Amino acid sequence: MTNVADPFAVRRPVLAGTWFKAPIARRLVDYALNRAPVNVLFPDGTVGGNGGPDSETLEIVRPKVFYERLSHNPKIGLGEAYMAGDWRAAEGSDLGAALTPFAERMTTLVPERIWKLRAVVDKRIPKSQRNSVEGSKRNIGAHYDLSNEMFASFLDSTMSYSSAMFDDSAAFAEQDLEQAQYRKIDSILDMAAVGVGSRVLEIGSGWGALAIRAAQRGAHVTTVTLSEEQLGLARLRIAEAGLTDRIDIRLQDYRDVTGQFDAIVSVEMIEAVGEEYWPTYFAKIDELLAPGGIVAIQAILMAHARMMATRRSWGWIQKYIFPGGLIPSLEAIDSTVVEHTTLRRDDRIEIGKHYAETLRRWRHRFNDSWGAFSHKGFDETFRRMWEYYLAYCEAGFESGYLQVSQLRFTRP
Repeated sequence: MTNVADPFAVRRPVLAGTWFKAPIARRLVDYALNRAPVNVLFPDGTVGGNGGPDSETLEIVRPKVFYERLSHNPKIGLGEAYMAGDWRAAEGSDLGAALTPFAERMTTLVPERIWKLRAVVDKRIPKSQRNSVEGSKRNIGAHYDLSNEMFASFLDSTMSYSSAMFDDSAAFAEQDLEQAQYRKIDSILDMAAVGVGSRVLEIGSGWGALAIRAAQRGAHVTTVTLSEEQLGLARLRIAEAGLTDRIDIRLQDYRDVTGQFDAIVSVEMIEAVGEEYWPTYFAKIDELLAPGGIVAIQAILMAHARMMATRRSWGWIQKYIFPGGLIPSLEAIDSTVVEHTTLRRDDRIEIGKHYAETLRRWRHRFNDSWGAFSHKGFDETFRRMWEYYLAYCEAGFESGYLQVSQLRFTRP
């Protein structure tokens, strides 16, 4: 079980239909490397890049194949090259730290005239990844049904697979991840005014941590998920907490939920909704929210201009990690809410840097625990895929290219 869409293509690049030749790809890559304070080591001992003695170092292991992959599809080829072992972080360097300078310079790493040709390079998101009712279950299962054991190997005991919230008054690296996850959960529940007797709907159950915390406050919780693996473990955790009478967990699409709720909460689920269905998502929330109710959502965000430039294109993350996924902008959320609901956003807490630290912890735990579950059918390509995914996202939040916010919505 590798979750690799096309393993053969990862190991051997398909050169037919390349949009530019490998030598041109090399010139563009070198252009990008010379604009980031990172060293690049080649097999012959040559050192490129624009780093100094203390900079992180990336190592190009197989230059010819590396450039050929990028000539086929730059957006997807870089990640595939890492999966195949064509490049890596050099000994003593950290992958996340090495990728961060590139994330900080994302829009200036290639000449503007080449950037404008991105429409020629980009592939359209496959229709099979549409987030219809059937498509959403398929897309969610492709990621979240991989293995509960695998996720448990790098998550903390709460099994929270979303950004933690650390104490801003102390160094993040010195703080306990589990406590930071509870701080995040409590912040969302506080934002939604969840307390004794609250009727709570959670869209996206995860492994039950938020539902359990809300029920411990005295709330009655309905929580829905499309992941059968998550459902099974969450039910067990709810039973162990003695809260089956307060939590109704269902394998159900949010579009099929009925009833009225005082609080609706959702943590990092909107990224799986898809732009086509944002109006449906928020309209459904508006329909289900009782008079005087509050909505609290934790959402990964990107700048509106970046979202508009990339929202139609198919990237490495969508191909290998989150099929059907799309990160919205705050402007897109606000405009969708105004046009399709009676709700309005009235509060926001930004925790982007907290996500960088969360991902850093997950990546190191994932690598440290790899030997314990690698025999479960996951191969080295899978390990490198997840290492790159976690480091790639870490760099996005550390650089500020990505954000994550807790957002509150009420009726004026």
